[in-house]
Amino acid sequence: MFSTHRRIALPLFVALMLGLLAIGVSACGSGDPREVEEGEVVKVGGLKYTVIFSRYLNENDNEDAAYLVGQQPPKKDSNYFGVFLLVQNTSEGTLSLTKRLTITDAEGTVFNALPSESEFAFPFGGHVEENEQIPVLDSTAQQGPIQGAVAIFELPEEVSGNRPLLLHIPGPLSESGVVKIDL
Repeated sequence: MFSTHRRIALPLFVALMLGLLAIGVSACGSGDPREVEEGEVVKVGGLKYTVIFSRYLNENDNEDAAYLVGQQPPKKDSNYFGVFLLVQNTSEGTLSLTKRLTITDAEGTVFNALPSESEFAFPFGGHVEENEQIPVLDSTAQQGPIQGAVAIFELPEEVSGNRPLLLHIPGPLSESGVVKIDL
């Protein structure tokens, strides 16, 4: 009699565990906004956004000067911060890039990406053709040392004490993604 209960209980237990696993897997990524770490992919508006690198930029450095073309010197007690992105469109249609990016600190202070004249600049509001990427293959940004399109922010020096910093990527409707910046 004991072995009959075991024969019935084991398949029921396995079925219950598989059902719970299926519910857990289907719930992954369904929260809005989706939050990932720097270097991971977050899908927004059908596009796959990856922050491949982020760092403070020095206007006196030759490489960084190319990223900062057209920018005025930063305000006193502020620094420029670059977020380098790779965006991929693996769909069969043309999709639009986000029109803006923001960073928030732990206190909820919002910092907006700045307009840029650089050849490495992230093309806000641009389009990505089917099965293409930003930066476009063989472009200056894609061939550059970081191989990403840069979004530039001016951040006050004290922001590094208000971590974590979160990059917000708004998408169509209420869809969005969040990337925790490795500072």
